[in-house]
Amino acid sequence: MPKILLTSKYWIFNVNGVDLRMPYKVNPDRTIPWNTLPELPIDKHLYEDVEIYSQLGNAKAALGRLQGRSIVIPNQALLINSISLQEAKASSAIENIFTTDDELYQAYSEEQIQQLTGPSKEVLYYREALWKGYAYLNKDQVFDENYFVTMYRIVSQFNDGIRTPIAQIVIKEGGTGPNAGKVSYTPPRGKGIVEAKLHNLIEFLNDDKTYPIDPLLKMAIGHLQFEAIHPFRDGNGRTGRIFNIHYLTKKGLLDYPILFLSRYIMDHKEDYYAGLAGVTQRGSWKNWLLYMLKAVEVTSNITYDKINDIVSAKDAILKAVVDDTEIARPESLVNAIFTQPYTRVKHLVGGNIYAENTARKYLDQLTHMGVLEKRVIGKGNYYLNLELYRILSE
Repeated sequence: MPKILLTSKYWIFNVNGVDLRMPYKVNPDRTIPWNTLPELPIDKHLYEDVEIYSQLGNAKAALGRLQGRSIVIPNQALLINSISLQEAKASSAIENIFTTDDELYQAYSEEQIQQLTGPSKEVLYYREALWKGYAYLNKDQVFDENYFVTMYRIVSQFNDGIRTPIAQIVIKEGGTGPNAGKVSYTPPRGKGIVEAKLHNLIEFLNDDKTYPIDPLLKMAIGHLQFEAIHPFRDGNGRTGRIFNIHYLTKKGLLDYPILFLSRYIMDHKEDYYAGLAGVTQRGSWKNWLLYMLKAVEVTSNITYDKINDIVSAKDAILKAVVDDTEIARPESLVNAIFTQPYTRVKHLVGGNIYAENTARKYLDQLTHMGVLEKRVIGKGNYYLNLELYRILSE
């Protein structure tokens, strides 16, 4: 019989002279609220690993290259609107909120989110949260309960806050397989329990002296802890993914929330949920951390390439406009059509770039050049930037 020893931190099973450590306590019954969800930080043994640190280096290098490229671009709106819109679309798709590019870009060009309906409205609420949270944290604020509640309220369009014990929230298996509908996870529940665990997460995120962990690892750990706490009735996934990008900007790894992180999660959705379950069911932090670090590396490279493609397309179109037309203030016009895929006359007029007739004349001229495609939708004319549309759709 192996000798079992108990220490203050570990159950140590001594089998033939080999210690097998289990430093993370999981919840054995998925149908019972995980009120013993361990507080942060997690033990160092769970992330001090050669493979994790190797992938961490790759992720930091890719993110640093993206940051270096983005800060030298004069017209940040060129990136901010286009890339963040794609992030919003991908994150919403993870929650099975689907919209076509045409629907989304048309809705965005209307600038009247309250009057919209359907999936496009959901996506634009995500984008709104992305920017309001970024502005909130830029005002010398830290991550706090108000930040998370505000993000939740925007993406969900509910006015409540942290869920009460009355909300009997359980996570069930999706799909049509044999386990469909079965409970896969039950988050913490009880008076003051959710609030206490959220406050522990907030302290972990803000206090880098007490918890001196690399920010990319902290982001990955914090994201999983937030999803495990599941503090709201709805919108936890979208709120958690918004947090990911905000954490990177808050820690100075990105100047703007332009990382297309949800693209990787959408493309590897099953692995994402398997990684979450691996921690809650088996304490398998390594697989989760490797997944999230790989997501940062891959999407940093994707976003970097998209930025280069957008800038190259913009420069080529500007050269053609300057060489082949007599358009006044060509740089202002080209900047405007690269701010979002669909441009309307009112965008140029409202931006004090041109008078209405001049704006219409120039947009029609770009249409004849093959730069734009004019579409009549309802009673309005929309001008689609074909190159920007192509790049964002890839």
